[in-house]
Amino acid sequence: MAGCLWPCATPEVAGVGAGHKKGGLFRTKPRTPPEVVQYVAELLTYILNHKEGFSGGKRDSKLEHKTIELSKSIKEMKAILYGNGEEDPCDEACKQLTKEFFKKNNDIFRHIIIFLPHLDLETQKDVTQVIANLQRQRVDSRLVASEYLEANSDLLDILMSRYNNVDIAIHYSTLLRDCIRHQVAARYVLESKHFRSFFDYIQFPDFNVQSDVFKTFKELITRHKSTVADFFSKNYDWFFAEFNSKLILPASNYIIRRQAIQLLRDILLERSNAAVMVRYVSSKENLMILMNLLRDQSKAIQVEAFHVFKLFVLNKEKPPEISAILHTNRNKLLRFLKDFTVDKEDKKFEADKGRVISDILTLALKSR
Repeated sequence: MAGCLWPCATPEVAGVGAGHKKGGLFRTKPRTPPEVVQYVAELLTYILNHKEGFSGGKRDSKLEHKTIELSKSIKEMKAILYGNGEEDPCDEACKQLTKEFFKKNNDIFRHIIIFLPHLDLETQKDVTQVIANLQRQRVDSRLVASEYLEANSDLLDILMSRYNNVDIAIHYSTLLRDCIRHQVAARYVLESKHFRSFFDYIQFPDFNVQSDVFKTFKELITRHKSTVADFFSKNYDWFFAEFNSKLILPASNYIIRRQAIQLLRDILLERSNAAVMVRYVSSKENLMILMNLLRDQSKAIQVEAFHVFKLFVLNKEKPPEISAILHTNRNKLLRFLKDFTVDKEDKKFEADKGRVISDILTLALKSR
């Protein structure tokens, strides 16, 4: 690693206010990392206190100047955290910036989120990169971002409530996804009243927003295994009712359907969700949904559906009603599976298909 990019705070300068420090007749010292954060906080406070200047017809030159300074200072924070392309970031500088950013009673994170729609696109991207980096930074072996979010969980509500603004939704989705790296934040979101709205957000007509929201949704229900298992134990009924009706059954969006079926397989095959899988594959309604998906016009949807359908067939503890449905439809299923293939070289798929056919045949023999 190269030398430190930014000067670190010392006892002599720790109490100096924001702004460049004069170190000689013509030399100006750059701000220390804590001073950069303090300056951003001061700019945000001023701008939010005069935000009516953004809606009025009269041009507010001072407000415009402060906004430009804010963009520059956020870029400065980004350079401290990521380096400038020539020098690597300095660990101590990153630590100091992180500590100041998440200092108790410091509202900079909240203010940035609130003001985000008023920033230009480039600065919005800089903000998401800064926040993403700060979520990973440790101070004295502590993930201070996690502690901060636990104490300020309403910030997560603010992020979730901003999805309705399609113009800025992707940035809020990205920020939320960075926050739920922390288990405490993910748990809060899953238990929030806003979480159910994700099923509607995923239906947004804008494909980019739709895809990014789904990415965050997937992260929420796959990343933290124990938290997700606990969530399903309490919310199984409504969650899978929404999942089936809004993500799998609609025929309007092929990509979301395919991703949803893939995600369903991931959920059911996760070891910590064993109880969820048993419950899901014991439902005749779920079985009928998957059997209908096997008849979908898209071969890709059929393949994804097969990977879930096989769990119903290979379940050694099939309820009688599941066995009865499979037995009643055995001839149609066997005809379909006979010609159903992905790639003859895909030995895993062919082996799974062979096992499914064998189990269906066994059901037929038992019924005689």
